[in-house]
Amino acid sequence: MKWHKTRKGQQAIVIVCFVAVPLLLLMLFTYIPFGQMVQYSFFKMNYLTPPDKREFVGFKNYIDVFTRDDCFKALKLSAYYCVGALFQLALALFLATILSFKVKGGNVFKGMMFFPYLISGIAIGFIFKFFYTRGFVFDSILQMIGFDLENLPYWLKDQRVNNWSLVATSVWRYFGQNMVLFIGAIMSVDAELYEAASLDGANKWQQFRHIILPSIKTIVTLNVILSITGSLSAFEPPYVITGGGNGTGTYFVIMNEIAHVTQKVGLASAMAVVLLIIIFACTILQKAFFKYVFRDADSTDESYSAKKARKSRMRLGRKESGR
Repeated sequence: MKWHKTRKGQQAIVIVCFVAVPLLLLMLFTYIPFGQMVQYSFFKMNYLTPPDKREFVGFKNYIDVFTRDDCFKALKLSAYYCVGALFQLALALFLATILSFKVKGGNVFKGMMFFPYLISGIAIGFIFKFFYTRGFVFDSILQMIGFDLENLPYWLKDQRVNNWSLVATSVWRYFGQNMVLFIGAIMSVDAELYEAASLDGANKWQQFRHIILPSIKTIVTLNVILSITGSLSAFEPPYVITGGGNGTGTYFVIMNEIAHVTQKVGLASAMAVVLLIIIFACTILQKAFFKYVFRDADSTDESYSAKKARKSRMRLGRKESGR
C-alpha cells in the first residue's frame, strides 16, 4: 500500500498515465475502426444497411477489386505517380547536394522550392486547373517561345498526357520537402571526411557515392518509402483538377466514389485493405532493397574511414620496406 508513495511508484504511475492516454486514443480512433473496416469488406452493404440485413459475401469484394475495370485500372495509374516520385527524389537529392555547400542565393532558392509544400493541396489543385486549361497560362507560355496552339495537346483531356500533367503537379508540390530533408541530412556529415577524401584524390562523384550517400541512407530510405506510399494513395490532384475524369481517376478517387456515391461500403473497404497490403509489401521490399544497396555502409571494414586508414597503413608499410 505504501508503494505508490515511493519515488519508483510515482514514476511508474506517471509513465502509465502518459502511455495509457495515447494508447487509448490510438485504439479508439485507429485500431477499432480498422478492425471494423476489415469486417465490412466481407459484406455487401451500404451506410444505412442494418447489421442484421448485411449480406455476407466472403472474398467476393476482394475478387472484384482485381476484376472490375475501374478498380484495377485505377491501381495501374499509380505507376505514373511512382515514376514521378522517383524522378522527384533524384532531382531533390541532386540539388540538395549542391545547396548543402556554400552557394550564392542558396537560402532564397531553398525557400522558393519549399514554399509549395506549405500551400493547401486543394488550392494547388485549383491553381493547376487554370494553369493547364486550354489557352491559359501554360499554353500562353509555350506560344511565347514559338509553339503553335493548334499543335498543343489538351493537357487535362488528352489521355496521352493528362496523367503526366497531374504527376507534374505532385512533383512540384512535394519536391521542396524532400530537398529540405536531404539538405538537413547532408549538412550533418562530418566535414573532415570531405577534406580527407580530397587529399586522397577523390572527385565530387566519389565523395557523393562513398561519403554522402552512405551517411544519409536513413533519410534516403525514409523519403523513398514516403514517396512511394504517397504515390499509391494520390488523391488531391486528380480529384480537384479533373474530378477523376478522362482516365485520371486514381485508386483513392475511385474508392471515394464507390464509398460515397454508389455507397458500396463493402467493396470500398476491400479496396482500402488491398491498398494497405500493397503499401506494406512495398515498404518491406524497399527496406530490403536499400539494406542490400547500403550493405557496405553498415560494415566497419568497408567504411570510408576504414579504407583511408588501411591505405595509410599500406603507404607506411611501403616506406618501411623501402628503407
